[in-house]
Amino acid sequence: MASISPDLIARRIRQGSGAEAPDLVIRDVRLFDLVTGALIETDIAICGDTIVGTLDRYDGPNVIDGRGRIVVPGFIDTHLHVESSLVTPFEFERCVLPHGVTTAICDPHEMANVLGVPALRYFLDAATRMVMDLRVNLSSCVPSSPVETSGAVLMADDLTPLMNHPKVIGLAEFMNMPGVLSGAPDCMDKLAAFAGRHIDGHAPLMGGKKLNGYLSGGISTDHEATRADEALEKIRKGMTVLIREGSVCKDLAALAPLLTVETSPFLAFCTDDRNPLEIAHEGHIDFLIRSAIARGVPPLAAYRAASLTAARAFGLTDRGMLAPGKRADIVFLDDLERCTVSDVLAGGRPIGPALDERQPIPAPGRNSIILNRPVTAEDFTVPGSGAGRPVMGIVPGQIITTFLTEDLSETEGRVLPDIGRDIAKVAVVARHGLNGNIGRGFVQGFGLRSGALASSVGHDAHNICVVGVDDSDMAAAVNRLAETGGGFVIVEGGAVRAELNLPIAGLMSDAPFETVRAQLEILRAATREMGVTLEEPFLQLAFLPLPVVPHLKITDHGLVDVSRMTVIG
Repeated sequence: MASISPDLIARRIRQGSGAEAPDLVIRDVRLFDLVTGALIETDIAICGDTIVGTLDRYDGPNVIDGRGRIVVPGFIDTHLHVESSLVTPFEFERCVLPHGVTTAICDPHEMANVLGVPALRYFLDAATRMVMDLRVNLSSCVPSSPVETSGAVLMADDLTPLMNHPKVIGLAEFMNMPGVLSGAPDCMDKLAAFAGRHIDGHAPLMGGKKLNGYLSGGISTDHEATRADEALEKIRKGMTVLIREGSVCKDLAALAPLLTVETSPFLAFCTDDRNPLEIAHEGHIDFLIRSAIARGVPPLAAYRAASLTAARAFGLTDRGMLAPGKRADIVFLDDLERCTVSDVLAGGRPIGPALDERQPIPAPGRNSIILNRPVTAEDFTVPGSGAGRPVMGIVPGQIITTFLTEDLSETEGRVLPDIGRDIAKVAVVARHGLNGNIGRGFVQGFGLRSGALASSVGHDAHNICVVGVDDSDMAAAVNRLAETGGGFVIVEGGAVRAELNLPIAGLMSDAPFETVRAQLEILRAATREMGVTLEEPFLQLAFLPLPVVPHLKITDHGLVDVSRMTVIG
């Protein structure tokens, strides 16, 4: 925690008590009280970046006219990967600050899986220059499992030198659930090193004694609950459940009935993975708030989850309420239930001028796509019998996949996709220059009738994942990503139809978020013309290689039965 001088404390006291004029007065607002749910007419006095007066009237040389608008605390995104916004941290904050998100807690494990410690250092350095308060949980599982090839490995000794950085909260989502429950030495080393600090969880579908054991390792939050009964067990066992609504994972509808005034101290909001296109169409944490209220959640419960509960769950005791002594993160609303944001203050400053004064730093990780050799159509041949083939089943709105068994056609010892049954080929190509691995399989649910889609965003090891119905197009798509340094690409008939270049670690663009948003629109339209029915096909594709989420996944090692954590083909 940063030290505060006695003189600054004295100034705050004088300004709050009325002995000295505040640095800034927000006049004539209606404060939404997170204790009672009442709207209270008041002024707000601010000294520097801190609120020093509420529920009273103040005068000062600098005044913002609230015009009777409602004010609430700045929103806190409790778990996200900035990389999944496809832009740099500086563009990310420019994108989400106008939506009232003044604090975000990120896990840089996407970039860390490519670059290792330099990725963590980049995010920490960037966070010190940003207007929003970006906090970092250090990546706990790089790689996330032993059945994939990552670009880096992070052990406890790699993380502990960074743990006392002022932007670090604790340890990020502990995805290696089998490692925790089996007492794997590397997992125990990390849990021991961060004991007493915040440790994020990642426990999809976990309950009963396994959940008890998992929590006994010191883990306290989870964003993977997809059912109300699952979430209820977790909060009854002391967890804070982070209700997630991202571009792919959409859990709000299932969990909103659980969010009441009584349960709101145990439920917060997060986006996990949300791109600029979805933010433009829907919003960010503001979207979760208005969606929850539209589903019958009391506004008091929704706004508590977005701020007060989030702050307390992560030990951010200096925010979460509009009250004396708290950070002056203030969101102005024209409508409470619709959560229509009209202005935002971050640390007592209007965000527009503050963003103009930033000094961004360059990102590492260019030229990170390293194939041992260009791939060919033959590399995507699936040999053997088509009888009883394992097939990944897409669940729209979820990163969970079903484990299907299908009989597929074959010719000359080669198993074929089946467009009529919406079964395409899927492959993961190792891209960190460490080996030439290619995992091959089949997936149902994309709707693809022709061509191929490929992405260098492939959680969490971020090898190249490609889905297609034509082997030559699949090869062309993978090779194109190697040429451009990574990103998303669509190939049909041997030609590139659309692409989005992500040259920073193959994960992020160096362009403004508006440019990325426009290119995503073009990609989405092109996939529709090829038959794709998924709302976010590239992000759905990116989660097929995630072998820590049930039930059937694919990595560069092959198809993975997640329940047994074994490669099956």
